[in-house]
Amino acid sequence: MKQMIEKATNLPSIPKVVQELISSFNNPDITSGHIAAILSNDQALTAKVLRMANSVRYGGHRKVGSVKDAVLILGFNSLRTLVLSVGFASTLRGPEAFDLEAFWTKSFKVANRCKWLAKSFNIDADIAYTCGLLHAIGEYLIHLVKPAEAVAIDKRVNTGESRSRLEKQLLGFDYTEAGAELANYWYFPQEIVTAIRYQENPAAAPELSAYAVCIHIAQYMLDNERSIAEGNFDGFPAKLVHALHLTLSELFARLEKTPELDEGIEEFLH
Repeated sequence: MKQMIEKATNLPSIPKVVQELISSFNNPDITSGHIAAILSNDQALTAKVLRMANSVRYGGHRKVGSVKDAVLILGFNSLRTLVLSVGFASTLRGPEAFDLEAFWTKSFKVANRCKWLAKSFNIDADIAYTCGLLHAIGEYLIHLVKPAEAVAIDKRVNTGESRSRLEKQLLGFDYTEAGAELANYWYFPQEIVTAIRYQENPAAAPELSAYAVCIHIAQYMLDNERSIAEGNFDGFPAKLVHALHLTLSELFARLEKTPELDEGIEEFLH
């Protein structure tokens, strides 16, 4: 898998700013001033980040006129998450026959749910968001390196077949494995790599990852919005919640009152 990624000549280069922000996950000594300094080196990305920082989603009423303002108003972690979101959505270009807008729309929806769930799971909300944002990056990678097979898989997935099962049958690996390898190649921290790898079956991880469970339940939320609103939790992965020593009744009560989470997604895409 690693060799496949290294040989992928069409794999896009992510901006230097984004690379440095990824590195910051593993650097406890990095400061908000350093983030502001590296962001200022990319004018196009800075302009879009400032536009997003002034949107309703990020506060709206507070004027953000500079990177320094963004650091002060949004805070270090929120600004880093915003830059990563804008950077990836702006940089990755869709290969032929790949609906990039649909891909990012779903990715942002999963990310928003992961961030909202983070409080219930007692995990870092910004890391949870990043896990959700990149949960399907392996699907994108497969379209880059195995385009014909990816199109055939998409057609069968649209008829109701399991994506991961088909990918393993036809490719020998699935999007979770491909995504984890790509996240590792980009030097994301291990907790994000692990979450992407075990999102479909968190119980299979060497050690249960709360971030993997978070992605798993975020996708359950997307797939079962109407049922959840009606208090119907058929198929809910209760064993995973119990394994994390969380109270199921409290989580159900919170899920039934899920607020609108997807306002402003289109701003990331255009």
